[in-house]
Amino acid sequence: MRVLALDVGDRRVGIAISDPIGMLARPLTVVKRSGRDYQRIADLAKEHGVELIVAGYPRNMDGSEGEQARKVEAYLAGLEEHIDVPIELWDEQLSTFEAQRLMIEAGRRARERRERIDAAAAAVILQDYLDTGKGRESP
Repeated sequence: MRVLALDVGDRRVGIAISDPIGMLARPLTVVKRSGRDYQRIADLAKEHGVELIVAGYPRNMDGSEGEQARKVEAYLAGLEEHIDVPIELWDEQLSTFEAQRLMIEAGRRARERRERIDAAAAAVILQDYLDTGKGRESP
C-alpha cells in the first residue's frame, strides 16, 4: 500500500512517500502553503496511487496538545475537502530534529538542509509509522 506523509508547518508542507509495499519512506517534495496547496497534495496522492495519508501530529513534550496541534487539525480539515483518501494522525515528536541529524550525517550542506528539511521530516514521520508494521501490503 502506498502511503503519503505530511509534515504540516505554518509556511510549508513537507511530503514523503512510501515504496509500493509500505516498507520504506523517502522524501518527495515540499509544497508552499498557498491557495493551491490542498489541490497539489491531492494531485500527488492521485498521481502516486496513495491509499492513506499519515500526517505528523505535534504534541508537546508532556504529550499534551498545543496550539500547533490545533493548526494541523485545521489544515487537515481543509485538505479533507479536496481528497478522498483517509488521513491518520501520527506523533511527530522530534521528527525535524531527527531529520536534521540524518541530513548532517549524510553530508548535506546547510542550504540543501533548509530547502529539504520539511520533506525529510515527513520521511522520518512516515518511516516511524511504517516501522510499526502499519501501511504494509498483505502478502
